Amino acid sequence: MSRKGRDFEGWVATDEKTKVAEPPLYKILLHNDNYTSMEFVVLLLEKVFHKSTAEATRIMLNVHQQGIGIAGVYHKEIAETKVAIVHNLAQKNEYPLRCSIEKV
Repeated sequence: MSRKGRDFEGWVATDEKTKVAEPPLYKILLHNDNYTSMEFVVLLLEKVFHKSTAEATRIMLNVHQQGIGIAGVYHKEIAETKVAIVHNLAQKNEYPLRCSIEKV
């Protein structure tokens, strides 16, 4: 009786040399401007990036003093979505806040 084709049922072929790379991460950067209020930036950091008030304030001050600050680090699709949300909220509130992503 031939068992051809049945000897390997349920087996999973693995290649021990193959490593699955983690998807790259991206920093979301907030850029300083002379018009967007500090309160609005803190609110964005709290609501969009789920930062505590203390952490949001620290990031906002970094943006204000250094010209740029990191709002968070995410996978590309999430980062792009959060940037779009920030730009949409800034536009609705008539602020020119700029936000970008940069590969880590």
